[in-house]
Amino acid sequence: MSFVISDASHWYAIYTKPQQENRAESNLKNWNVETFAPKVKEYRYDHKGKIEYLIKPFFPSYIFARFKASIMLGKITFTRGVSRIVSFGDSPTPIEDEIIELIKLQAAEDGFIRVGEPLKYGDKVVVNKGPFKSLTGMFERHATESDRVMILLTAVQYQSHIVVEREMVRKVG
Repeated sequence: MSFVISDASHWYAIYTKPQQENRAESNLKNWNVETFAPKVKEYRYDHKGKIEYLIKPFFPSYIFARFKASIMLGKITFTRGVSRIVSFGDSPTPIEDEIIELIKLQAAEDGFIRVGEPLKYGDKVVVNKGPFKSLTGMFERHATESDRVMILLTAVQYQSHIVVEREMVRKVG
């Protein structure tokens, strides 16, 4: 079966070997291939109750690479960390530039992809993790760190401002 490989530079999804997104990206960059490997910053509590951050791929086992398939297909296919190029049939499937740009627009100032809807002043929120779990309040503003927010908690005849991780609250209503 024959197929046509484009001479133009396009974005392609690269399926990596398990947990080798960084290795594949680094090796592709060594070939002077433009890459995009979106990441998210998650947090969890360590055994002492302190918050620690984990950097994880937004799409586990996938990264994006922009290249001319007619020239680079063989090199990329056999790059360490790469399992295969996502294809339809025998032909690598290009991804529209607009899709990559849309994903890039979801990145915050720190470069990490933000998941969830944006919050604005006055939004009713509920804390869904941590010691304030289930308490409701009103979103006031983003704190100095981009992944923290300040909310005004309202409890029985008591109001208090707290600063929590953005991932700990969700918009309600």
